This record gives sequence, structure tokens and C-alpha cells, in this order.
Amino acid sequence: MTSTSKRYGAFEQVVQCALLAYCLLPCASSLAAQNLVPNPGFEETDSCVLADFGLYGPLYWHSANGSPDHYQSCLPYGNFEGLPLNFVTYQEPFEGNSCAGMYTYHQNGQAEYREWIQASLSEPLVVGQTYYCSFRANAAFGGNAQYPQIWLANDKVGMLFTMQERTWGVGDPFPVPPDHAHIAYPQILADTVGWTLVSGSFVADSAYQYVMIGQFFSNALTDTLHFADPNSVFPWYPRGYTLVDAVCVSASPDGCDLGQGVTEEQVADYSLFPNPAQDQLVIGQQAEAEAQVLDAVGRLVWHGKVTSDHWVLDVGSWARGAYVLRMVRFGRVETRKFVLTE
Repeated sequence: MTSTSKRYGAFEQVVQCALLAYCLLPCASSLAAQNLVPNPGFEETDSCVLADFGLYGPLYWHSANGSPDHYQSCLPYGNFEGLPLNFVTYQEPFEGNSCAGMYTYHQNGQAEYREWIQASLSEPLVVGQTYYCSFRANAAFGGNAQYPQIWLANDKVGMLFTMQERTWGVGDPFPVPPDHAHIAYPQILADTVGWTLVSGSFVADSAYQYVMIGQFFSNALTDTLHFADPNSVFPWYPRGYTLVDAVCVSASPDGCDLGQGVTEEQVADYSLFPNPAQDQLVIGQQAEAEAQVLDAVGRLVWHGKVTSDHWVLDVGSWARGAYVLRMVRFGRVETRKFVLTE
């Protein structure tokens, strides 16, 4: 073989390799952009029956805490878990014909209650890899129950990744909230009409194999907003309920709907910091609000008027523990929880 033939052969091999690499690029991109969450819209199920996240619930998902609900359009109108009308709300799913629903805040005496759902990822996360996550959420209110449901909206609805599967059955104790989430919506999720995008990214510090959806913070670290007037003719209960749809986890920023993020103005609208606090608590964007602070057993600790959009409350001499800040501004009642620590 001549040297010219050898050079031509080598050139041909290079071209073939380049073409092969080019052809593989879309495949690699597609793999990176894939959604690692099975049945992300809760559409796949064994049958159209009234079911929670148990035997007849959506495939690949189960309860990790409490008895979350599976809503389906195929159920009769007004059914307990039907769509759009059900026992907690009137709402079309974000996409498809199904969605999930769960209590994201509940106070019964000293007992707190949450509902979480969990699914096994299609592959474990890679340590050190950035992952992009999102889902859609809607605050439930109304429905066809005897009294208006639900009575509160709350913040910090989000995602928590775990190494182990967590299952819950009737009679099992309720787990203590870990006060941690990998992705959490920082504001009170109060839109009862549209679907709010909850999104974010994080770097995996473990080879997580499961994703959970819910609210993973104790009531003391949770801020709430009243939908129903506690002084109305209806019984009022401290409960919040959230619908969830279109769950996504991807190694590519193009794999999930990340939207435009939360604007500075939106974040400021609900600012209360630091939380936990020690000496001072700053109330932001609430000028002209009439405010009260109640302790953990409902006793009035302080009341007054917030006179600026960066208002400082001295709390250094107060007993350490959990408190509730109640504000009335422009006819709207809002509550915030904060904790004082040493």
C-alpha cells in the first residue's frame, strides 16, 4: 500500500469517526434532557376508581406520609376525587386528565400533619451533577364539601430527594418533618385559579434514587395565609391543601420547565427575616399593616402598626420559641410563623 493510500485511509477513518460522533450527539442530548420522573402527570393508572396513593393509585407513585389523593377526569362529575369538581376545589389539571393532591399544612391541637408522595427515579442521581427540577402546583379552595375547603395557603411546597424508599400505611406513625427540601417555593402558594411553577436546581451530594413531593417543614417554620375568614359562619380549620402536576427532574436545563424564576418584587412581598431570629425581626413590604404577635398557645405578646416597608421589631427580650405574626393590611389578613432561638 502506498503512503498516499495510507493517508487517504486514515483520513477516511477520521471522517467516519466524526460522522459517528455527530450522529450520537442528538442521542446524548436527548438522554441528558430526559425526565427522570416516571408517570410525571399521574396519568398512568390501573383503573379509573376512587383511590389514594395506594393499591389503585397512579403507577410508580406511593404515599410516603398520610393518604394523598389521585384526581382523575374519568370519574363522575363532582366525585370525591373527580376533575374538575371534587371535595376540595374546582380545578382543571395542568395537563392531561389527572393530578395529585395532598395536605401541605395541618394543625390539630399539638399534632401536625402532612401528606407526601414518592416515586423511584428512572436512574440514580450522579454525585456532583447539577439537576434541574420543576412541577406545577395549585392552592385548593372551594369544592363540594359541606364547608369551604381548604382554609389556608402555605409556603415551602417543594421536592425532597432520598436514598431510601419511604412507605406509609394506615396506622403508621407520621414522620417528623425534616425541615429541609432540595427545591422549595419560597412564597405562600396562594393562586387558586392558575398553576404556579415551582422550579429550581441543586447539585446532588448523594446518589439519590427517590423523589418526594410535599411540604417538609414544621408548622413553626411555615408561613400561611387565610382563604376563609376565621370569624365567618362556617367552621374554620387550620388546614392547607395543594394540587400537583407535571413533575420533572432532569440533568439538562432544557429538560424541565424552569420559567423565569421568582422576581425580586415577588420575594419581597412576603419577606420576614431572619427566621429563625435572635434579637431583631424585619418585616418587609407591609407598611400600614396592623400587626399582632401571638405565642405558641395563642396569648397576645405584642401589637402595633408596621410603619415602613423595612420595619424592625425588637425581640431580643422575648422568650425563645415559636410565634405567630398576624397582619391586617388593606382588608387582607395574613399570618406568618417565626421562631426565636438562642
